[in-house]
Amino acid sequence: MRLDKYLKVTRLIKRRTVAKEACDAGRVIVNDQVAKSGTKVSEGDIIKIRFGDQVVAIEVLQVKEHVKKEEVGQMYRHLS
Repeated sequence: MRLDKYLKVTRLIKRRTVAKEACDAGRVIVNDQVAKSGTKVSEGDIIKIRFGDQVVAIEVLQVKEHVKKEEVGQMYRHLS
């Protein structure tokens, strides 16, 4: 799955266009590499997103196209 879509599906970023802008600005890192919006995400990947001064790090546990709001928490695990 594309990184921008994963960020939207998991609701880490509300809209896919905003996720794409964050990737293009270099604020998203996947496995210690600056990631573009088209970067493929798979289980076990570590994603770091910089929101201003705060950095959110997660580990990808599942990759699904469609998820109910209640099941989003099962798709990733917070690392920091």
